[in-house]
Amino acid sequence: MPRVIGIDIPDNKRLEISLTYIYGVGRKLSNDIIKKLGLDPDMRANKLSQDDIAKINTLLQSQYAVEGDLRRQVQNNIKRLISIHSYRGTRHRVGLPVRGQRTSTNARTRKGKRKTVANKKK
Repeated sequence: MPRVIGIDIPDNKRLEISLTYIYGVGRKLSNDIIKKLGLDPDMRANKLSQDDIAKINTLLQSQYAVEGDLRRQVQNNIKRLISIHSYRGTRHRVGLPVRGQRTSTNARTRKGKRKTVANKKK
């Protein structure tokens, strides 16, 4: 398995798909990286040479926020929202959906057991 920025990317998948296993790299960014470096998107990841892996590493570290840096950035943004007591910050703190989804149903899947949203009038 080739290691790119400390992440093992799968051998047997196309390079275009394999790069998406890196946090912060989606299909579009993966295709952009492949075009910039002049690689074949249909090539399997195990066919990458050490030189190609080094090029991908340097490009990702120099031009894009991925993996640890991006995770840290996202966590800092959430902490900032919580500290300024914004609506989104309070939703993060309580563990409820942040982006306007309904909470009467469907909000339990990602967040675990049932949380009281508001007292229902009987």
